[in-house]
Amino acid sequence: MSKEFKRYQKEIAGRMLTVDINRVAAQANGAAFIKYGDTTVLSTCTASEKPRDGIDFFPLSVEYEEKLYSVGKIPGGFNKREGKASENAVLTSRVIDRPMRPLFPKDYRNDVTLNNLVMSVDPECRPELVAMLGSSIATCISDVPFDGPCAMTQVGLIDGEFIINPTQKQWDEGDLKLTVASTSQKVIMIEAGANIVPEAKMIEAIYMAHDINQDIIAFINEIVAEVGKPKHSYVSCAVPEELFAAIKEIVPPEAMEEAVFSDEKQVREENIRQITEKLEEAFADNEEWLAVLPDAIYQYQKKTVRKMILKDHKRPDGRAINQIRPLAAEVDIIPRVHGSAMFTRGQTQICNVCTLAPLSEIQRVDGLDENVTSKRYMHHYNFPSYSVGETKVSRGPGRREIGHGALAERALLPVLPSEEEFPYAIRTVSETFESNGSTSMASTCSSCMSLMAAGVPIKAMVAGISCGLVTGDTDDDYIVLTDIQGLEDFFGDMDFKVTGTKEGITAIQMDIKIHGLTRPIVEEAIARTREARLFIMETCMKPAIAAPRPTVNEFAPKIKQIKIDPEKIGEVIGQRGKTINTIIEETGVKIDIDDEGRISICGVEQAGMDKAIEMINMIVEPLEVGKNYHGKVVKVIDCGAIVSLAPNKDGLIHISKLSDKRVAKVEDVVNVGDEVDVKVIKIDERAGRISLSLKDVQ
Repeated sequence: MSKEFKRYQKEIAGRMLTVDINRVAAQANGAAFIKYGDTTVLSTCTASEKPRDGIDFFPLSVEYEEKLYSVGKIPGGFNKREGKASENAVLTSRVIDRPMRPLFPKDYRNDVTLNNLVMSVDPECRPELVAMLGSSIATCISDVPFDGPCAMTQVGLIDGEFIINPTQKQWDEGDLKLTVASTSQKVIMIEAGANIVPEAKMIEAIYMAHDINQDIIAFINEIVAEVGKPKHSYVSCAVPEELFAAIKEIVPPEAMEEAVFSDEKQVREENIRQITEKLEEAFADNEEWLAVLPDAIYQYQKKTVRKMILKDHKRPDGRAINQIRPLAAEVDIIPRVHGSAMFTRGQTQICNVCTLAPLSEIQRVDGLDENVTSKRYMHHYNFPSYSVGETKVSRGPGRREIGHGALAERALLPVLPSEEEFPYAIRTVSETFESNGSTSMASTCSSCMSLMAAGVPIKAMVAGISCGLVTGDTDDDYIVLTDIQGLEDFFGDMDFKVTGTKEGITAIQMDIKIHGLTRPIVEEAIARTREARLFIMETCMKPAIAAPRPTVNEFAPKIKQIKIDPEKIGEVIGQRGKTINTIIEETGVKIDIDDEGRISICGVEQAGMDKAIEMINMIVEPLEVGKNYHGKVVKVIDCGAIVSLAPNKDGLIHISKLSDKRVAKVEDVVNVGDEVDVKVIKIDERAGRISLSLKDVQ
């Protein structure tokens, strides 16, 4: 190789992590060619030379590219090329973005892209984890300003034992899917799905991961010390202090406090609009100040709200620190759908609709995890612009919508019945009617009630709530807020979402804007969310619907499941599907068969379902001599009548067995299309003949 590169190695959880620097992608600001086991990811960090004009935010993009060659697959469909990012890729990008974004300078406006190219996948080493570590390393060694490093560890739970960086199989089958990101001092991101894990056990897992992260951070620091580039200077987009001083002359602090102190979002927005007009008029001759005025007003509001909360313990809507906004819940608000529920918390309102379908309608998944090829439960979340009083054309779900839907889906998965208990595909859709903070948690509550209203026998009720945070100058100067609204989310330091049952946690998603949380903050937030979700379940959700309905909705399909010998599946299907199609045509049902011999019969009319089951049983069960059966005359011949007992099971009623009296002509007794009860009097296995009698039926 023409150029020299550096290789760094560290053993983590019994597997070797290898990082090559300066081996590939030399033109990126920073690049790490990283392997964990045989899983290989190229992580790069690039930044634009100049800031982007006309924006008041840091333009960070995180990409996670799943290449199917990494698992030896060719993409399906006509276009044999990877298309748009999968749901897993979007969610992974979000998990990488959330801990890293707060570590970039707040006044940095250069475009930054973190790209992760998954090139090979070892089932023993999850590629998502490798990409997370690669992004941190690539950014740390680059010349892009970044207050890292940060590190990430995943924790699984099997038979009560924690597993560090579990294999893909352990991750899919265990009771915990926890990802924790840390800086050298604090936890900076938590993402979890859990099978009703107690709060104390969850905290133990979080800080086990945090301790392991410290070793990884030390490893990254060694790499940075040897090959890290000096951080480049940049044009600061901070608001001039002179502008702040001029604004306060026109709008003193008490006026701004009065403007933001209201429990109505629209009132606050109107107050700020009037203040903005007054300031634009005052600074009409200063183009430089007008360009940054929106950001200055935002920061002025932020400082005002934070001071009110932290020092005066006053929230913008007047609530107590641990008080939840007014709650309301109702079910069956949408006619004819299989299940519906609406949950309202203050100015956040979600309507959820549940749809049940045969298992044939499960979602097929084509991704890098070969253990997961389908999804039986789907939760989709929609966030239209009218929910926040804005006008914007809908262009389909973005990353936020996909993330919120996945969080609510993860929250409810642990309480869903198994396919054997409830052989349905299930889809719930959350429609955001109104939004002012934590719609994903309202989605969790409404979808739980919608499932119960549809007759899905969930194991326990699930609710969710979000806690916020405002911090001061020291680690012990902070205040945790229960049920944050939009303003407290925008101006606060944390959005800590927790869902769960009465017994434990089912999901966590923690976003923060500061450089990490201390353990007391994490423990208080988890305790506060438990208290709040129990309150929501007892005072709001249970009065609306206390338990799943005993049967599915009248408009939902009815499904019965039977089990047959897997070796008999071919007989039920028949050559080119002829047998099963005959059953479907005659009974009007839908039929799904899996490889283990489970057959789901789905229909609207009970009689058709019963007939389909009878026909299937006739196919798979041997006929018994001396037993009566029901059949249909399909052919008349000189010597008798051919009767179909089941597809591919025909028997002959000899003319002498049609009646006790002498029969001159077969048609005198039976005709094609007649349904008759017959007795099996003889079975010739070798010849494949079945002899039937009409006259011997008792």
